[in-house]
This record gives sequence, C-alpha cells and structure tokens, in this order.
Amino acid sequence: MSTATASAPLPSAAVVAAKNPDAGHRLRLFAGYAIAIALIVGIAAYGFDYYTASPNDRPFMGKHVLLRPSGRVGVKLGILGFAMFLVIFLYPLRKYWTWLGRQGSARHWLDFHVLLGLSAPFVIALHASFKFHGFAGVAFWIMLAVSLSGVVGRYLYSQIPRRVNAAELSRKELQELQEKMTQQLEQQNFLQAANLRSALRLPSQQAVDKLPIPLALVYMLLLDLARPFRIARLRNGALHGAEHLTTLGGMLPTRNCEMERAIAVAREEASLSKRILFLSRTEQVFHLWHVVHKPFSYTFAILALIHIGVVLMMGFF
Repeated sequence: MSTATASAPLPSAAVVAAKNPDAGHRLRLFAGYAIAIALIVGIAAYGFDYYTASPNDRPFMGKHVLLRPSGRVGVKLGILGFAMFLVIFLYPLRKYWTWLGRQGSARHWLDFHVLLGLSAPFVIALHASFKFHGFAGVAFWIMLAVSLSGVVGRYLYSQIPRRVNAAELSRKELQELQEKMTQQLEQQNFLQAANLRSALRLPSQQAVDKLPIPLALVYMLLLDLARPFRIARLRNGALHGAEHLTTLGGMLPTRNCEMERAIAVAREEASLSKRILFLSRTEQVFHLWHVVHKPFSYTFAILALIHIGVVLMMGFF
C-alpha cells in the first residue's frame, strides 16, 4: 500500500449525497413507513384488550362494534388492505402497460411495492381481528408467505449491480470498476494495508461456487451484516485518543473528511467485490424466486377476490 499523498482526491460521499436525486424518493419512502407504522401500532394499541380477549368474550366488549371484521373500523381496514394490494399489483403490470412503465423508475416502484407488501398483512390481520380460520385464514397465510418472499426478493434484487439507469453491468465492467476503486485506495495514506485486507477479505470464487445455494445466500447475508463492523475496525485503526470514544470504536464517522472519503470507497469496494463474487448464485436464485413468488401472489389475489365476493353476496359489508 502506497503511503504517498493521493494525486487525485477520492470522491466525497457527502457531496455525492447532497446531489443525489433520490433524496426526495427516500423522504417519501420514510414518510410512507412512518404512516404505516403509526397506523398499525395505533390501532393495535387501542384494541389490544379486544384482540387478546377470547372470541367468546369479544361480543360483550364495547370495542366489538368497531373492531370486528364487519365493524366500522374493521371494514375500513379491509378496504384499505384490499386497496393496498391493488397498488401492489401495479408493479408487475408496469411490464405490460407502456404508459405505466414510463411513470417513475422501476427501483422506486419496487421500494413502495415492498412497503405495501410488508404493511398489508398487518392491516389485514387487524381487519380480521387476528382470527385466521377457514377460507380467509388460508388466504392470509398465503399473503404472509408472499410478503416474506418479497423481502427476500428485494434483497436479491439489490445484490445485482446496476448502473444509475438500472441497466445491468457485465462482469467485465464490474471488475473494471472494482480495479478503479482499488487503485484509489492504494493512493490514500489514512488506512493501513493490513486493515484494508481484513475489511475487504472474501472467500475465493471456487469456494463460493462449491457452496449449496441456500448456504451461499446465508453466507452473503452474513457478509453484509459483518461489513459495518469490519469498516468500524478499519476506521478504528486510524483513530487517536478521544476519537475512539466519540466514534464509538469506529462505528460513527470522524471529522476527518479525507479519511471518511477513503472509508466510503473502501465500503463500496467491499460491497461490489461481494456482489461480483456471488453474482452467478444471486441471478440463479432470483430467477427461481420469480417462479415461486408469482404463483403465490396470483393465488392470493384470486382468494381475496373470492372472499370479497362472498362477503358482498352474504350482506356482511
């Protein structure tokens, strides 16, 4: 590792973040999660005694007229849950409706697709007052399986490197980008070579190719979870005195802008190297995931429509 002063400054993460056009999207996404959490937690807290009571005791409680599935609040939750799933299914329809596909970016749609997919099961559970029996119960458990598989799919999607315009990079382009970042790290004089090797250490391609797919996915997830702690050790090696306390042992950024720029490049290089290493496995599982996720989604949609039809015909609405 060269200790010479960098001939060209590393890209500033702060400057890039300040010019990030996705800032508005992240704000809207944060607001969406905040509203969903506030709604779900608020209703769950209000009806906690009702939802935890036995089915035989509920009809004699004052909240029964509000929180039962056909109650004033229960019905509105059911309508909200159904509306959420209508919006959820707009995401796959973007591929077939040209005018819809031109609205926003696929990644932004996917983020809200995941938000609604995570929130809808809780809304439906509140609508059903946590009674999952019979036909509606089957629909709920299928919906929950769809929601959980969606989280897995979102993680897999994020592991396939893409350009800003969402076009997939070839392996050669990925490796060239990785080499460029490696050269940038070699030109800085803040991070020690031994610490860098530790932070960027990965298994060999041959070892990954021999792993069963489920184990490879677990390994990939563990590497992502361990990366913040590796980066903290990397930062910790360049700290002095009270900085160890003010940064919580390297977990928080320092006031040294040059070092933080080097840290940002190291973090991105570690993430990119891992994605290249697991790229073939990620693509295999992502294609397999589509085979599993779509049938469950369509099955739930059919069951939900049947449930709504039965409720309307029986006059429970």
